[in-house]
Amino acid sequence: MPDFGKLSVQVVSAIGAAPVEDATIAISYSGNPDNTLEQITTNDSGFADTIELPSPPLEYSVTPSEPQPYSNYTLTITAPGYQELIINSSEILPDVIALQKAPLVPMEAPPVNDVIVIPAHTLYGEYPPKIPEEEIKPTDESGEIVLSRVVIPEFMVVHDGSPTDSTAQNYYVRYKDYIKNVVSSEIYATWTESTIYANTLAILSFSLNRVYTEWYRNQGYDFTITSSTAFDQKWINGRNIYDTVDRIVDTIFTNYLSRPNVRQPIFTQYCDGRRVTCPNGLSQWGSQSLGEQGYTPIQIIHNYYGSDMYINTSEEISGIPASWPGYNLTIGSSGDKVRMLQEQLNRIAQDYPSLSTVTPDGIYGQNTANTVRQFQRIFGLPATGITDYSTWYKISEIYVGVSRIAEP
Repeated sequence: MPDFGKLSVQVVSAIGAAPVEDATIAISYSGNPDNTLEQITTNDSGFADTIELPSPPLEYSVTPSEPQPYSNYTLTITAPGYQELIINSSEILPDVIALQKAPLVPMEAPPVNDVIVIPAHTLYGEYPPKIPEEEIKPTDESGEIVLSRVVIPEFMVVHDGSPTDSTAQNYYVRYKDYIKNVVSSEIYATWTESTIYANTLAILSFSLNRVYTEWYRNQGYDFTITSSTAFDQKWINGRNIYDTVDRIVDTIFTNYLSRPNVRQPIFTQYCDGRRVTCPNGLSQWGSQSLGEQGYTPIQIIHNYYGSDMYINTSEEISGIPASWPGYNLTIGSSGDKVRMLQEQLNRIAQDYPSLSTVTPDGIYGQNTANTVRQFQRIFGLPATGITDYSTWYKISEIYVGVSRIAEP
């Protein structure tokens, strides 16, 4: 008997990120795309009802095994006024929710490639092993560009191929979306929470080292990082992510790994630990074994990188209207941060009509709490009505998307 995973789809406009209502999503097995298994439609927030789909047994993805541990489904998405989009091989793992965003191009825009094909997961498919690099980059060479401080970038410019492949496309990807994509591509979302945390920290630090040292721009390239596993880490255009990964990245996306007296984020290499080993890096399958033994995220990090590695935090985030106030906003809170939050919610409500508007008076009353709770329900956050760290940045993310104030 199969296990089951869940699929949640949100359809948005590729221009402006506004939700698309009444889009139709036809779901079929990727091996039999003409046989529709389910057909669902989106609400006024662009979301369709979460549905359950068969998947392979859980043990295939939590321990190394030969069978493919996820099911592949093809999604055909149509909506009035938009070009059709086909997403081939969306991956469904058991016991987690696959989150698939589907950006539709308006009909009046130039025609685009209407098929996204998601290749095999890195732990299942065959990909080139990472070329070893030093974990701390020299930053004293004459003329080398190095940032003065660690800043969370607004975008990662991802070169979808090896560095020298001039035919590969560059994609502008929002930083959190990039990290969620890489984590979902590099490990399985069914792993223990400690393991996902530890691997996410390694991926965050790896990414920020590339940003901080301007690694590729110093070599004359116009991108931040590549999608090649030989040079960087796997990013897959259009792939689904997972609820476990989504929640963890939202919680720790400003973190990275440091060593004493080293300013730059550490270049934290890792490998699968089964087909490829990296003596100075994290073993992905090994970290899953440690997580099952009860290791905490920092214990897993220390096991592979040494006991002097610690978790650091960037205080600066690029491309957002204002930074986290440092404490939860709840009933009784007041001030400029509350007013900004209220103004952002009102702007979001223009595109998400199920969201109530509030008076932007800088006072966090019951109406503001109710609107925050509505927002949290729409975007799968705990519906507390309290604006915590994750909610603050999710509101900022959606606001920036719908207001289009940060287009590349």
